[in-house]
Amino acid sequence: MKLITTDEAALLISDHATIVPGGFGSCGHPDLLTEAIERRYLNTGTPRNLRLMFASGAGDRADAGLNRLAHDGLVSFAIGGYWGLCPKLVDMAKKGSLEGHNWPQGVMSNLFREIASGSPGVLTRIGMDTFVDPRHEGGVISPCGESMVKVKHFEGKDYLFYPTIKVDCALLRGTECDKNGNITMTDEVAYHDALAQAQAVKICGGKVIVQVKKIVDQVLPQSVRIPGHLVDYVVVADSDECHPQTYGHALPSAEKPEDDLQKLIIASRALCEIPKGNAVINLGIGIPALIGALLKQQEETVTLTVESGVIGGSPLYNLSFGASSCPHAVMEQSSLFNFYDGGGIDVAFLGFAEIDRRGAINSSKFGKNLMGAGGFINIAQSAKKIVLCGTLTTKGLEIELQEGVGLNIIKEGKIRKFVDCVQQITVQAKSTCNNILIITERAVFRLKDDELILVEIAPNISIDSIKQLIAFPIQVSKSIRTMNLLNSISKEIIYG
Repeated sequence: MKLITTDEAALLISDHATIVPGGFGSCGHPDLLTEAIERRYLNTGTPRNLRLMFASGAGDRADAGLNRLAHDGLVSFAIGGYWGLCPKLVDMAKKGSLEGHNWPQGVMSNLFREIASGSPGVLTRIGMDTFVDPRHEGGVISPCGESMVKVKHFEGKDYLFYPTIKVDCALLRGTECDKNGNITMTDEVAYHDALAQAQAVKICGGKVIVQVKKIVDQVLPQSVRIPGHLVDYVVVADSDECHPQTYGHALPSAEKPEDDLQKLIIASRALCEIPKGNAVINLGIGIPALIGALLKQQEETVTLTVESGVIGGSPLYNLSFGASSCPHAVMEQSSLFNFYDGGGIDVAFLGFAEIDRRGAINSSKFGKNLMGAGGFINIAQSAKKIVLCGTLTTKGLEIELQEGVGLNIIKEGKIRKFVDCVQQITVQAKSTCNNILIITERAVFRLKDDELILVEIAPNISIDSIKQLIAFPIQVSKSIRTMNLLNSISKEIIYG
């Protein structure tokens, strides 16, 4: 292990290198390293044509994280699971400045382990009948490039094969480094894929560079997450401000629930779907993440999980999604996804952008926004029950609660979310557990195969008004109920 500066680290990156960046979404990215690479490129024009491979792309929806590398000529290729926090990379992919691929986040996480083991790739049914399937879009998100995913037939069933690729450099982050190069992650929110990424790069003969908070004489062997024999170079952050746990760490909103009425109505109703007992729950990004903040106020025995590898506690959201307040345990992202893929989630709460008459669900691409699949495909194709959370319409929707009357729609959203045909198939209902509940701010539906059934409606909202906003025929339950809009906790947040 050798101590170097950030500028020296940037000089180690060669043209056409395949980079494996660490972190998860808004958590744990080695920003000092990506900033140095950007600085070198802007000053010298090198390195050029880098290739990126990531599970959940780090960013803040603006300039941080992988957005630093979004310059024409600097990056020419990227495979990633979640792209939503890296809009500058997304823009490059959409205009063809880089060849972009979007694979399920759990597959990406496991690919690092497969590279480290010398395996040719991941063979799985995750992603079948989605936009990742080569019989659909093949996971290609740029106008250039061909699908790398293949369909393989094995023992009477079709599977998708995701190939491994050679990786040249890992840019990782830890907390402490001892004199032997051993890295701890005690102050990081999660371990992400750091160990597997380091092993993969070393097996390929590449370089592992780690950003840490401090150098110490020794660390407890049990606290080491990346052993020293895997670490080539270490860069030390000058201050805690250069090494934040999350991009939202300084924002009080990271733990304080939003007072957005639409979101709180949906999250409050979703709370009713939390089972009693020792259930395992996944909370996705967006509205579902609010459920953790509301649940924090209640006595529950369920275990909340986030794809980053965090178990228990109260999951945070916005630019702190991936972290939890007072977690019970932390594990590698790939290990948690293995549990997810095997059916370990009892109830998954997920956001959605569109649903169509065929039962196809889109959460990855809507309008000009390309978020990527993230963990949605892994989770939706494996969970025992799915609760989709989102508004009935979007872009400009305004609502109010009138005491003694119910819900008033002040202004309808310009964009309808229940459409004739989704823009992209992130998952199909027939490929899931077929136990799907959809919660909006004014109605609750059940989705079974290609049939949408209205089961609850908010007070002061008519069935006909719901039907007019859905582009295809729906069924109305014979035992339709009145929807509970806010619980006591949500009322306190809204009204004080």
